[in-house]
Amino acid sequence: MPALLAAAALLAALPAPAGAQGALVATAAELTAQAETLQPGDWVWAPALSPAGPVTLFVDLTRQTATVYRNGVRIGISTISSGKPGHETPTGVFVILQKDADHRSNLYDNAPMPYQQRLTWDGIALHAGALPGYPQSHGCIRLPLEFAKRLFAVTEMGGTVIVSGVAGEPAITPAPGLLAAEGPGGVPLDHAPLAGDELYRWMPDSAPEGPLTLVISRRDQTLVALRGAAEIGRARVYVPQGETATHVLMLSQAPGGALHWIQLELPEGKPGAPVATLPPASPDELADQALLPPAFAALLEPLLLPGTTILITPESLEEGSGGLPLTIADAIG
Repeated sequence: MPALLAAAALLAALPAPAGAQGALVATAAELTAQAETLQPGDWVWAPALSPAGPVTLFVDLTRQTATVYRNGVRIGISTISSGKPGHETPTGVFVILQKDADHRSNLYDNAPMPYQQRLTWDGIALHAGALPGYPQSHGCIRLPLEFAKRLFAVTEMGGTVIVSGVAGEPAITPAPGLLAAEGPGGVPLDHAPLAGDELYRWMPDSAPEGPLTLVISRRDQTLVALRGAAEIGRARVYVPQGETATHVLMLSQAPGGALHWIQLELPEGKPGAPVATLPPASPDELADQALLPPAFAALLEPLLLPGTTILITPESLEEGSGGLPLTIADAIG
């Protein structure tokens, strides 16, 4: 791939922070130690900690880091450079819409974007690029070249990418309006609230295949099920109020075959480490924990496979709730 080699040469010529480097490690202790001392341009990778399974990427704009989980286990972390002022990287839940190892920008002078993984059709992607130690991109999430290559090799189309935080801020700023997503050409996606007498809505034919993501709003007491980048269901749900943190859980499969939920720690705590393993969730247990309508829980249960992600947020799912919109996926077009 001559163009990719040329892109790599161009990236190598760009200024890099002094001492920027990558590290391959074999133990969780080494990974944690390296992750706590990353400087701009640094990364650490430990694939043997979880050799197989679904991959989820969590991007923390506040800390300017990206953390890779495979089968719920952290296997890598890298520094990033996100969107500069006026071109801020959108936050939300995304799926990988396109992968192109030899991509060039059609917006910015044919600029090389090696190991590109598209998150939206209007120009937001993961790709290799310069990391000056602060947000500098036009909205994309730049990664070190070698880390981008390794990440590209372990992700799949439709994989989940969660982007949270605010670049330059000391803590997460909530962004109400979680379902203010737009499709190609800026056309709003249809995320209609439930009618007054509706307990749930089920539309599995909207996306027959793809990874499942569940978004639960404590404020709205609503669950939205997305498969790939399309809404396939919505239900009323009861979850305890008063919790202000955002949580992400991933359904993982142990070597013996047992399923369990891994809770991934978000920026309110120490970056990147799994903090809890929850017991297996049967459809009845899921309904008990979240108080879903039993009929909806029965429809959802067959779709709960390793890699399923749950985002639990204190914010609203509906537009017009104030604040900035937080994108939930993007239309596949």
